[in-house]
Parts: sequence; C-alpha cells; structure tokens
Amino acid sequence: MISIQGAITTIIYLVVVGLVFYLLHWLVSYTAPPEPFRKVANVVLAILAVLVVIGILLSLVGGVPLFRP
Repeated sequence: MISIQGAITTIIYLVVVGLVFYLLHWLVSYTAPPEPFRKVANVVLAILAVLVVIGILLSLVGGVPLFRP
C-alpha cells in the first residue's frame, strides 16, 4: 500500500526533477552549441531523466531506491 505522505513526497520530487531537466534542456537549446553536440546532449539528458524518474517511482512502490533523499 502506498501512503499519502510517500505519494506527496514522490510528486514533489518528480516536479523538481522535471523542472531541473527542463531547465537543462532549455540551456542546451539556448546556448546553441554545434549540432552534433546538441543532439548528443539531448539524448543524454533524456536517458538520465528516464532513469531518475524510474528510480523515483520504484522507491515509491517499495523497491530499492536509486537515490536516497
């Protein structure tokens, strides 16, 4: 069973992580690096974002957390 406290904490973590990754994506797009670097940076950011979100959601359902708050 998922507690309300855990769900609220997880939602807050997801919002903060989403904001951080959005700002990083904006920074990569705004600084206008050369095209190959921009594509690689966007792919790396997407992979990291997915891994962090999966880790946060797994810690919500009782799995081993990847990151300990």
